[in-house]
Amino acid sequence: MATATQEIVSPFPAVEEQPLAQPDVWVWACLGLAGLVFVLMMALGVLMRLSQGGWLSLPDDWFYQVMTLHGVGMVGISGLSGAAISWHFLGRHVELVTGVFVANLALFLVGVVLLFGPVLLAGYAGAWTFLYPLPQLGKSWTPGAAALHLSGLLVVGVGFLLFHLEVGRAILQRYGSLGRALGWPQLFGGSSEPPPPPAVVASTMVLIVNGLGLLSGATVLVMSIVSALVPSFQVDALLAKNLIFFFGHVFINAAIYMCVIAVYEILPVYAGRPWKVGKPFLAAWTAATLMVVIVYPHHLLMDFAMPRWMLVMGQVISYASGVPILAVTGLGALAIVHRSGLSWDTASRLLFLSVFGWAAGVVPAVVDGTIAVNRVMHNTQWVPGHFHFYLLLGLLPMVFGFMYFTVRRSRAQRDGAVDTAAFAAFVVGSLGVVFTFLAAGHAGVPRRFAVHLPEWLAFDRIGSAFGVLACLGVAVFLVRFLTALRSGDADA
Repeated sequence: MATATQEIVSPFPAVEEQPLAQPDVWVWACLGLAGLVFVLMMALGVLMRLSQGGWLSLPDDWFYQVMTLHGVGMVGISGLSGAAISWHFLGRHVELVTGVFVANLALFLVGVVLLFGPVLLAGYAGAWTFLYPLPQLGKSWTPGAAALHLSGLLVVGVGFLLFHLEVGRAILQRYGSLGRALGWPQLFGGSSEPPPPPAVVASTMVLIVNGLGLLSGATVLVMSIVSALVPSFQVDALLAKNLIFFFGHVFINAAIYMCVIAVYEILPVYAGRPWKVGKPFLAAWTAATLMVVIVYPHHLLMDFAMPRWMLVMGQVISYASGVPILAVTGLGALAIVHRSGLSWDTASRLLFLSVFGWAAGVVPAVVDGTIAVNRVMHNTQWVPGHFHFYLLLGLLPMVFGFMYFTVRRSRAQRDGAVDTAAFAAFVVGSLGVVFTFLAAGHAGVPRRFAVHLPEWLAFDRIGSAFGVLACLGVAVFLVRFLTALRSGDADA
């Protein structure tokens, strides 16, 4: 047994940690690209709301093309943003090969061309969920256009799979097993070794769940591409839907789980306190690893052909899946900032806001995950209301908080009136967008309709006004980030 003067030596190979605020050029490239795409995709969202509200005339086929671009663009760039944040912070603890990150970025860009080309040039409008057999049955595009678009999704997925394989290799090299990287010796065995840092725990969880999700997505994409090109090749529709929603649910959740690493790593810098990684933290991430994999049937509650036990599981796990991580993250964030005397700026405000957005977004999601409610509300605007809550007020503040933090010259530097106004516009606009969607869903306004009845127009017009406000706030965030990079103010 070690005495009080003896040092406990970790069995893990030593890896020199890098300073927090020094992303490499490829991470910054991803952040700049993410900012541009976020602004563009938000603008497309406002365009759809303006069209539904009758304030501009967007042809119906264009509306569904814009809807497809908006959905696939937002989901894809959310994943790339999370990968950049995860890569930067994980790289402080393990040795990662930069070439793999570059390959993921390159494949992402190739995939974007394949995704957007059929939409813009061939009229593809099958939505980002590519629900079988809609892509190959569409009347306003050819099966070839559908196959090309689905191939773009496959290319993007291959890039992310390479990313996670490299993360897995580096974690195994450093920690020896995924269980050790999740902190199981400290959680279950009472080990006296220091637990893995939050970035390692979160990255390991994402590696497991998103690896499974990407394999599921690749399987159904290959089957759908073959079916589009060879119509005689038929796929079981219920199997395809399960694979699609397993992939989609896991992927977008994994994006948030990667982005939340910024909260764990940056808020402690402001507060001057470490983020405590104890048994509750480790237990929460282990529980979430299982729950995220088995909760996806809550997307299929309206499918009567599903086995009843899966629907019951989907509802029950929906109530519990968000609690563990959100509890340790929310309470941890409160504990970090309480009486810390930290100096609030745009980065810290955005990161703290993101914890609220992520936690509060659970409430409408759990409501929709109740079977009795889902039967009435699922095909209404309640659903975009709850996932915009997660993304607008959860994921986006994590990304832009990280961006703001990386270009600060010092922690004593204060933001100007423009930053404060942009933050206020973003918060007010985002809340307005979310609650307008939720109110419209409560009133029974359907989602994915290009044309709305007169009694629905008020929701559309109010929502579009708030959307413009949120979009302006994000545009200012992006301009401030790019300007700081150009002027050489960044810490690197």
